[in-house]
Amino acid sequence: MHYCKLTAEDAVAMIKSGDRVFLHTAAATPQRLIEAMVGRADKLRGVEIVSLHTEGDAPYVRPEYRESFRMNALFVGRNIRDAVQHGDADAIPVFLSDVPSLFRNGVLPLDVALVHVSPPDRHGYCSLGVSIDATLSAVHAARLVIAQVNPNMPRTHGEGLLHTSKIHAMVDVSDPLLETPLHELSATEISIGRHIASIVEDGATLQMGIGAIPDATLAALSDHKNLGIHSEMFSDGVIDLVEKGVINGSQKRTHKEIIVASFLVGTRRLYDFVDDNPLVEMLPSDYVNDTREIRKNPKVTAINSALEIDMTGQVCADSIGQKYYSGIGGQMDFIRGAALSKGGKPIIALPSTTKGGLSRIVPQLKPGAGVVTTRAHVQYVVTEFGIVNLHGKNLRQRAEALASIAHPDFREEISRQAHDLFGSYGRRFS
Repeated sequence: MHYCKLTAEDAVAMIKSGDRVFLHTAAATPQRLIEAMVGRADKLRGVEIVSLHTEGDAPYVRPEYRESFRMNALFVGRNIRDAVQHGDADAIPVFLSDVPSLFRNGVLPLDVALVHVSPPDRHGYCSLGVSIDATLSAVHAARLVIAQVNPNMPRTHGEGLLHTSKIHAMVDVSDPLLETPLHELSATEISIGRHIASIVEDGATLQMGIGAIPDATLAALSDHKNLGIHSEMFSDGVIDLVEKGVINGSQKRTHKEIIVASFLVGTRRLYDFVDDNPLVEMLPSDYVNDTREIRKNPKVTAINSALEIDMTGQVCADSIGQKYYSGIGGQMDFIRGAALSKGGKPIIALPSTTKGGLSRIVPQLKPGAGVVTTRAHVQYVVTEFGIVNLHGKNLRQRAEALASIAHPDFREEISRQAHDLFGSYGRRFS
């Protein structure tokens, strides 16, 4: 075995000025290695940090480290959002399905990958655990792989094995994984979840993310039968449905009776559930999010969120006006994959209003807003006020349908502006 065990400080000393450094994703964020790297900031200049969403603190985007580090994010989470919006960090718009190829094909050559793994088994294999996504591609592409090795990292089945011969330095840690606790659902979220559940068919294959609306949907599915999971990620809400036999994957065409995901975020209960569990296969995102693979399963029901949607069906999910907020992620991968699946249902779900009381269904997107899902790809849209299907509808009919599920305070204005653009509906909303 070619690896060596070092302290975190000695391991990150391998990082040089000008290197491009990849960080492991989400709950697998290697916090000890990050802290040690930032601790050497005075010795580093122009280090580029590349990652998908990470959990925990992101000290490398602080203004005092501007000369040492520059973030180049493939997805923007809460911990780096202010830095991106103020121009102190960069963001790359990219489909999640395409991210591994950026490393593999040398579009973003990697010098170092900082990862978080389970201890090696008797054959010398560690597990990338709860995040395979683009990390598998990153560790194969990077010149140096530095791993924090943690007995609290689950050993997951799938393609996340990494032999110690591929690791250049290993740092022992024993830290709890970062957790995202469940929160109490609001009446709006419960209503949206129930609406979505009403159109989920028995035997469907589900894709959902993390957050209140997916949790509310899962909570409303307890009377369903023979559901499957093929999703870029999942969280704790899946476990209860597995234990009740609602999720069994019996109708899937690929990975039958298996839950497929690319990364996980949740509580310790979730991490214990997936540990050495052959029911769950963790696979890279260029496979999980491949439209060709998604469409093979029946009745793929993809549940995705939006920041706002205009009356023609254009979905903004990555920005608030010109302010970049998150990223493209896997929304388009699954919206299109679900549409191509036999009996599939691509769903965009959102509360009708913002926390500030503004309508999320708008006559026009904010200036500078990005269109993540085009009006041609959108089908089902769900708010707490109901469900509409825009597929096959013209612009006038779309505006009418979306006005019907907007908050009542805004329906008349949407109706009026749509009337000015597209002509008479034949009826109005009040």
